[in-house]
Amino acid sequence: MAPPLGNDSKTSPEERTRARGTSRRSLLAGVTALGALGALGATGCSRVATASGKEGGDLLDRLKAQGVVRLGIAGEIPFGYIDKDGELTGEAPELAKVIFGRLGVENVQPVPTEFGSLIPGLASQQFDVVAAGMYINAERCAQVIFSDPDYQMLDAFIVRKGNPKKLRDYKDVVESGAKFATGTGYAEIQYAVEAGYEESDILIVQDQVAGMNAVEAGRVDVFAGTALTVRDVVKKSGKVEATEPFAPLVDGKPHTDGGGFAFRPTETGLRDAFNAELHKMKDSGELLRVLRPFGFTENEMTDLTAKELCGG
Repeated sequence: MAPPLGNDSKTSPEERTRARGTSRRSLLAGVTALGALGALGATGCSRVATASGKEGGDLLDRLKAQGVVRLGIAGEIPFGYIDKDGELTGEAPELAKVIFGRLGVENVQPVPTEFGSLIPGLASQQFDVVAAGMYINAERCAQVIFSDPDYQMLDAFIVRKGNPKKLRDYKDVVESGAKFATGTGYAEIQYAVEAGYEESDILIVQDQVAGMNAVEAGRVDVFAGTALTVRDVVKKSGKVEATEPFAPLVDGKPHTDGGGFAFRPTETGLRDAFNAELHKMKDSGELLRVLRPFGFTENEMTDLTAKELCGG
């Protein structure tokens, strides 16, 4: 993982462009998790077998024969990470364990990488599927195929206790002239820009912990992130609070993000089989039971489809 950005620095235009493209959120893991990721990093050097010309792909058959599926993860809590005991966990890996087990693939193997390297790594066959809670959007849909989302997500702010500037959405941030921060590669960068905030004025920090610290120290008035990660991180502070979740505006309309699993475009057979099991879990309520330990609630369950989020 790259070191955190300086508290008072901004990314270069090239970095911000890259962040809006392939990244969604910055990397987040504890010190112990970092060590575990380093130990596992060598797995990314090997390659999976190349895809066949079979319509829909034959990856599922090959995974069954191998007995293991390689998951691309980005070391981000709560989406996919190595815990303090060196074990793979997170909402996406735990869901993958259940679904691939039912598809006849008993074992999962993590392949840690940076978030921005997940799609390139999938394309170059370093792993079989991206299991990192990746947001589904049109740009990514041009490069990979997605399962239907297993969760939906709204935004929220970290503000000082009492929310003195009364910041409830990006419009409030712009109109109040508040000092605004968000994380490296966060979708919230573009949401703020769309609301009229100058991108060059955005303070880019490593993650929500750094964002909370910036608000506590008074360097910024507000940090924007996902509702789930924001409400979790503020529990560690007596100086800040989380605002109520809200939907950012995209093209003038309220927008809800959704995250899912990414597959190579040739592997529609595996994607469809995965979706079938996912929908069974949604219908039975099992999906929420699997995701609840990672902070997900009924509000994060969704009937959105990948097609809708891809803009199709």
